[in-house]
Amino acid sequence: MSALPPAVIWHDLECGSYTADLSLWRELADDAPGPLLDVGAGTGRVALDLAARGHDVVALDADDELLAALHTRARAAGASVEAVRADAREMALGRSFALILVPMQTVQLLGGAPGRAAFLACARAHLSPGGLLAIAIADGREAILDEDGVVPEAPRPDVCELDGVVYTSHPLAVVDEGPAVRIERLREIAAPGRRAVVERDVIRLESLSAATLEQEGRMAGLAVRERRAVPETDEHVGSTVVMLGG
Repeated sequence: MSALPPAVIWHDLECGSYTADLSLWRELADDAPGPLLDVGAGTGRVALDLAARGHDVVALDADDELLAALHTRARAAGASVEAVRADAREMALGRSFALILVPMQTVQLLGGAPGRAAFLACARAHLSPGGLLAIAIADGREAILDEDGVVPEAPRPDVCELDGVVYTSHPLAVVDEGPAVRIERLREIAAPGRRAVVERDVIRLESLSAATLEQEGRMAGLAVRERRAVPETDEHVGSTVVMLGG
């Protein structure tokens, strides 16, 4: 079996290959006159890319195993990334940032409006004067659900092989639950000479419109700026990026 923790393997497999948003984060980072904060950094998909371009990056996540992998990869690459374990709704980092990025719908996993309010207050406290908070949210559920509220056609599974073991993540369903969209995957580990290990993984992506997030930003004392967009791909829905200024 791989020496990597399962959480790292699945995160890399299901999220690590996504690149559609990188050009936007690079553009915003290149325009930012100071350090950057990547919220929900995981194993470093965005943080390591920006650090490789010469940016001073702090990568924040609540998962120790993901951050340990990020730290190892940053050190191996000689990249300037500081990995910090913290809950984004309670972060107190003692420094400010010219740019705070929240990629891949992380904001839709914070526990509803109260969680987002707590995060926005923390983000505002960490923004430099004139700084920017850029938050990606999934485009409307009509982009991924049919009229019955289910995904019309499941995308291809994500597959990788590590040390002779095959890891497969099968998308099963995307179901409209009203306040959230339930996303189900079947994760399978197949090793030679051993029975496959199969488990179901479920996440709930909170329903959130750009207008609602912008209003919440105003309530937190942030200024609303022009939205940006990340286009959809064959495997991923598009995103609207809400832009809030300090």
